[in-house]
Amino acid sequence: MGSRQPKQLLLAFFGEHVVDGDTAPIRASVLITVLEGADVAAPATRATLDRLVHSSILARSRSGRETLFSLTEHGVAVLREAKDRVRGPRPFDPQGSGWTLVTFSIPEGQRMLRHRLRSTLTWEGFAPIRDGLWLAPGEVDLAGSLEPLRQDLAPNTVVAFHARELAGFPIGASVRAAWDIEAIRRAHLAFIEVWDDPSAAAMASSALTVRTMLVADWLALLRADPRLPAEFMDAEWPATRSVETYRRMHQRLAAASTAEFAALVTARPAARRRNGSADQPSAPSPTPSAATRPR
Repeated sequence: MGSRQPKQLLLAFFGEHVVDGDTAPIRASVLITVLEGADVAAPATRATLDRLVHSSILARSRSGRETLFSLTEHGVAVLREAKDRVRGPRPFDPQGSGWTLVTFSIPEGQRMLRHRLRSTLTWEGFAPIRDGLWLAPGEVDLAGSLEPLRQDLAPNTVVAFHARELAGFPIGASVRAAWDIEAIRRAHLAFIEVWDDPSAAAMASSALTVRTMLVADWLALLRADPRLPAEFMDAEWPATRSVETYRRMHQRLAAASTAEFAALVTARPAARRRNGSADQPSAPSPTPSAATRPR
């Protein structure tokens, strides 16, 4: 697997433990502790939290000397949209038949909006096949996918169609030009190599950190695999193995990581040293779990 980015880890954390619950804002120190277990330094976590606030995914607040973070309405919408695929029974199967085509036009001055739209399309399995034209397998629920962006998109910014392959105009060449199928295979095999090993549950001292790493890797794999139809794959295509591997490890970590999360978010911050940082209280010891520190 490639290196895990702080943004992936934070979105995995909030998507797993916060988006569906009535959870109070999370202390910065909790987030720093979890990501430090995944080898992300505290300054990188803080910088990423700042960017997520700037992009309206998170909101920042204060309680005494503590900095707290919570999901915004936009952040909840984004993570709930992703949740259906993250937890779905067949996350690598196309949605329906045929192909969805999208074209859009966003002014140069709205680069952030353009980036958000492209990121959403990529998550939904789209890839550009030529200038301004994006293609995805199946019948994508584009209206639902774009709902978090709706208030920022001017009318007729996005135009979409559902299409089917015409005789004499095979789509295979366009598919292979848009997606590197062997690279998608390698992404699956890399995920399986890491997480099919039972010792992966002990790659960090905290089950909560390991679960966050697992879900971050799963999100990266879901983004890499656009759910192409079976005719473009071979009999050894590893997607089914990836699903089985993810579910097995997720189940193994679930109880201990949930208990650790509850302990972290309900514990009172430890007393600070006189010159200590307001965002770096000593973290409570995690609940004992199967995810013990590796030798």
